[in-house]
Amino acid sequence: MSHFYGMISESARKTMPTARGHKTTGITTEACSWEGKIVTKFYHSEGADRFQVWMMPHHGSGDGKLLVTGLVGNGDSIEFVNA
Repeated sequence: MSHFYGMISESARKTMPTARGHKTTGITTEACSWEGKIVTKFYHSEGADRFQVWMMPHHGSGDGKLLVTGLVGNGDSIEFVNA
């Protein structure tokens, strides 16, 4: 059974594509432009759902940097990295 779900809510498509991830695999999404991309990673660790948000290069453009981490649904857990 899927534990994580990813959706593209706004795009040129007429239907909303979805993806599923399991607790053991997690789910990773990428939103890209010619200047770089933003990558989100959801995963299950130590009994909790966690996330990371990365800025990454795309086709050789852009920087790679971990931006933020935290527990899904817990605003007090957010940690901005390299701020």
